[in-house]
Amino acid sequence: MFQYEAEPITVEEFVEWKPENGRYELHKGVIVEMQPTGEHELVRAFLIRELNFEIRRFNLAYSIPGQALVKSVDQKSGYIPDVLVLNLPNLVNEPLWKKSSTVTQAASIPLVVEVVSTNWRDDYFLKFAEYVRVASRREEIGIYEYWIVDYAALGGKRFIGNPKQPKISVYRLVEGEYQITQFCGNDRIQSPTLRELNLTAEQVFKAALGEQ
Repeated sequence: MFQYEAEPITVEEFVEWKPENGRYELHKGVIVEMQPTGEHELVRAFLIRELNFEIRRFNLAYSIPGQALVKSVDQKSGYIPDVLVLNLPNLVNEPLWKKSSTVTQAASIPLVVEVVSTNWRDDYFLKFAEYVRVASRREEIGIYEYWIVDYAALGGKRFIGNPKQPKISVYRLVEGEYQITQFCGNDRIQSPTLRELNLTAEQVFKAALGEQ
């Protein structure tokens, strides 16, 4: 991860600046270049493949874009999730979608997945805080489901236990509050968005080693 030293900019300015190649995000007005590891990308690709299979299998009106941006409530940040599942029918209500593939409403985002890197605090603290309060035009509401995939056990002990072990944390919004369920080993991941998903935590972790 490389941070550009510059004066803070807006999300709109960031979108105008952002080149087609490369992976960049805006963190509190500061441009950050993301350079994930090879293992991270293998896990990400595996999850996209598996989730896309479920979307096709049940003919859901969802899609997983390549580099769509999630704009924060405070208008100072824009994140590109590792996996972003979009609710296609709601995109007509997104004012920035057609021009800049940017979403702001939780109704457009049934599921977000972040694969943990060495900057694990971003996934557990910064991005989580933003994703669970994505803006709508009338109020602040949270994304329905958020996964943190810690395949290398990089996160703090408070999140993945002591001794640390690889875990997948699934946060889901229930009556205005987030409930967390964690999965490891041969646990089958329970997704409220993709209820028939037949995928274990260990299968996801093995993807980092090229075992699929």
